[in-house]
Amino acid sequence: MRIDWIAKLRHWLQTMAFCLAISFIQWAFNPERSYGVPMLYSLCIGFICWVWIDFGRHLFASSLETGWPKGLQGLVLVITGNLAGYFLGTYAADSWFGWSSWDAGPSRTQLRTSILITALAGIAVTYYFYSANKSAYLLRKMDEARAHVNEARLKLLETQLEPHMLFNTLANLRALISADPPRALQMLDHMIAYLRATLSASRAPMHPLQAEFDRLRDYLELMAVRMGPRLNYVLELPADLAQHPVPTLLLQPLVENAIQHGLEPKVNGGSITVRARHEAGWITLEVLDTGVGPPQGSATLDGFGLAQVRERLLATYGHHGTIKLLANSQEGTGASITFPLKI
Repeated sequence: MRIDWIAKLRHWLQTMAFCLAISFIQWAFNPERSYGVPMLYSLCIGFICWVWIDFGRHLFASSLETGWPKGLQGLVLVITGNLAGYFLGTYAADSWFGWSSWDAGPSRTQLRTSILITALAGIAVTYYFYSANKSAYLLRKMDEARAHVNEARLKLLETQLEPHMLFNTLANLRALISADPPRALQMLDHMIAYLRATLSASRAPMHPLQAEFDRLRDYLELMAVRMGPRLNYVLELPADLAQHPVPTLLLQPLVENAIQHGLEPKVNGGSITVRARHEAGWITLEVLDTGVGPPQGSATLDGFGLAQVRERLLATYGHHGTIKLLANSQEGTGASITFPLKI
């Protein structure tokens, strides 16, 4: 059984604070009596209740997940804890003052009434801790559900992206089979290598940046077979970022856009540069091309590939992940992705 001692300390301090508040209220109704008497009885009863219930709940298997026993077990624990606190705490305080709360007499009767009020208040305090623990449990479950939803969302986006790229490649391969069989065979070899790497990486929604760049290299080699010398590329990945996790297929839609809308329409083709850098706790990934660039006023984030990247950033990093298009006064265009170094 693993016990969170920090949580136990917090519960103990909260319990003692409740006991002091209760004893102060009791004293306020009887200010002629010393405050030390109700305070000591309240602290003793509260301490026994806390030890009995807060440590006793770990003895039940049903409390391993929620932190609280289910059904009748939880009810019995609370009743026995408050009874133990009432009797043992009263005995401990009686021993300190050298008297017995069970003796006859009006003062003893008044004291027993105060002690009973303290014990009943213990039930309210127990319910407070139960509610707080239940809320924490529900929040943990919500976080787990949110993580599963994000993972499923990333998987869905990946299944949308893979056919998009695959159909484009198969269309190009079909055209090459009749026009240039050797190049078609070379393209098919690269496609097999790319799909093998893709299937390996698809087992998890995240993979290292090095794997992302390796998959880009496979894809660009595949495109280089079709475009020949019209396509050049540069991949720049610092060694200290190689193992940083990123969503799979994060950069490929941007590279596809650069080829389809930037380099293919240009007679002489051009080059693509993909680079990663980090600064002040943020990572920036850039995809730059020297193609024809977007038509004037049409540089938006509404295209299929850019929309997919935006969705992936939102699913993984929330509003901390951003994507923007880079203005280029010379030629071509670019896109920049920024997200925190630590999620």
